[in-house]
Amino acid sequence: MFDLQPTTLSDNLIKLLPLKKDDFENLFQVASDPLIWEQHPTRNRYQRDVFQNYFNGAVESNGAFVVHDAQTNEIAGSSRYYEFDEVNRTIKIGYTFIARKYWGKGYNAALKSLMMNYAFQFVDSIIFEVGAKNIRSQKAMERIGGIKIGEADVAYSGEQANKNFIYRIDRQ
Repeated sequence: MFDLQPTTLSDNLIKLLPLKKDDFENLFQVASDPLIWEQHPTRNRYQRDVFQNYFNGAVESNGAFVVHDAQTNEIAGSSRYYEFDEVNRTIKIGYTFIARKYWGKGYNAALKSLMMNYAFQFVDSIIFEVGAKNIRSQKAMERIGGIKIGEADVAYSGEQANKNFIYRIDRQ
């Protein structure tokens, strides 16, 4: 059985813990940096009320994590599993953000690797939706082996629909 929020996933860089309602303030401290969201379809997610909508969706998903720096235990960001399709054996990973101080240092790759390695015990393919204007995330997807398979207009938790590129990584 695929538990979308296992107790802990970790490696030498990061530790993923299930997101809880009382994580809001600490996670918002990270998310309140406007530069994190500058290429994201929801560019104003650094604002408290907009982030609250994102956070509520994350809690309700029962598949979201808080990303911690494994050495300092400092909160580094968040990500989640969503839209598990048991019949087609797919899951989506997304809604990911990481504090700028962790950019370019392997934290995003470690995050995706942990989540993918766990998910591939239960699925054959993992889908990622990346904003059409989010060049950083598109490059990151290519670095970890994501293959662009299409485009879609996607709306996030009551937000305006935006064009996304769809990437897939298959189990090896």
